[in-house]
Formats: sequence, C-alpha cells, structure tokens
Amino acid sequence: MDLFSARMDGASGMAKTAKDGETGAGKPQRGIQSVEVGGRVLHALAKARAPLALSDLAAGADIAPGQAHAYLVSLTRLGLIKRDELTGRYEPGPLSLRLGLMQLANQPAFRAAVPRVAALAEAIGFSVAICTRGPQGPTIVRYEHAGFPLHVNLHVGTVMSLPATSTGRVFCAFLAADALQTMWANQSGGTDDMVAAANRSSFDATLAAIRERGIERGIDAPSPGISSLAAPVFDADGQLCLALTVIGPSGAIDVDWSGPIARGLHETARDIGADIASQRI
Repeated sequence: MDLFSARMDGASGMAKTAKDGETGAGKPQRGIQSVEVGGRVLHALAKARAPLALSDLAAGADIAPGQAHAYLVSLTRLGLIKRDELTGRYEPGPLSLRLGLMQLANQPAFRAAVPRVAALAEAIGFSVAICTRGPQGPTIVRYEHAGFPLHVNLHVGTVMSLPATSTGRVFCAFLAADALQTMWANQSGGTDDMVAAANRSSFDATLAAIRERGIERGIDAPSPGISSLAAPVFDADGQLCLALTVIGPSGAIDVDWSGPIARGLHETARDIGADIASQRI
C-alpha cells in the first residue's frame, strides 16, 4: 500500500467513526479506551476525596500499578492530578479545580447566591459560607471572609459534619432521605454510630425544631469559641439546594433566633430562592 492509499484509508476510517458517532441510534458510539481508563483513575480519586497512593489509585481504577503510573504521569502533565512531593500521594490538580469551579459557576443556585451572600457578609460583618451537597456531606463551595478572623480552617472544599455542625443539621432536616442516607453512610463509614441509638429520639426532635424555625445554630460547637447560624435555600421545586452559614467568634456574633443576623440570613436565603425560581421561568 502506498502512502496516498494509506492516508485515504485512514481518512475513510475517521469519517466512518464520525458517522457512527453522529447516527448513534441504538448502538454504542466508539470511544478511546485509554481516555476512559484515565477517567477511572480520576473517578477513584474523586470517590476517595483524599490524596491517594499509587497502589490505592490502581486498585480503585482496577488496573495494575505499573499501568496506573503511566496514566498518572500523563494526567499530572495535563494538570488534572498533582503529586505531593512530601507524601508521594496524588490529589486533584489545578485543571480539575478549574473545571469543577466552572461547572459550579454555571449552576443557577450558585449564580444567584454569590452576589447576595457577598452583600450579606459585608452588611453583618461576619463570614458567610455557601454549602452544597457533596458525596461526603455538606461542602463549602464559596466562603466570603468578613470581619473577625477565625481560628478554624474553613475553606472551599471543607466538608461539614452532619450531626455536629449547624450546616449539617440543616441538611439532615431538609434534604431528601435518599441523598441524606448516602452522605450519612460516607461520613460514618457505613455505620449509624454518629448518633447513638439512645440519642436518636433527641436528634429527631432537634430536626423537627429546625424545620419549624427554618434556621439552626451552633454555639461553641463543633469548635470552642466559634458559633454559627445556618439556613436552607430551596429551589423552584421546594428542594434543598444550598445552605448558608454565618460564622463568627462566640460572644461577638449574635445567634439569637430573631436577632438581626438571623433575620438577614433568612431574608438572603429567601431572596436567593426567589432568584432561582425566576431563572426557571
């Protein structure tokens, strides 16, 4: 076969692949297997939500460690993964973060929340976190710093405990049962020991009170000297989509149920919900 014929055969093959991909009806489209294997490596890392050693990533992607290493080299060059030089473990890279933030920025609830939360933080002088549902629990996706410095390490990506934080209890009170069950299992390692059986009735009563008030607070908990107020944001279908949490030093932040911060938080959550509903029309 001459060079011209080989090129024509190659072009014909590419055209056929494109055609198969376009028709697609009733049959699987052709893909690139190596890309899909790389996707399994990324999925294993995302599922763990923690830096992993090469052997753990290989096991999670169901490939040999030697094969995993080759994929990790390429994924690191692309910026999808990075390797910690001290621990040797792999974690999401800068490109993964950019892609995640881009996807998040396109969500109506997040777009509606960002300017209103920034205005709230400026008005009350305390930091405000936007939290959304993540595989491991309520996760901070935006953190507006304001006012007093805090001696807790809160940042984008921080996962809140379901029973121990005001944010987590808001999710427990309002999130659909199936979604809540998944987060609870991931936080508890598949057990139900985060709330002992003896305290179950008390915890259920707490959740009922949160639904009645529409707001929750934490005083000196889970971190001593730090208090918070958290409120749910509902989408156009009345489903919990976000939680807003105001955080400040105990004694400086007013956590009264009917105080100015609680009222501002309520109003902001309500206005964000109205913005989400208007975007759907």
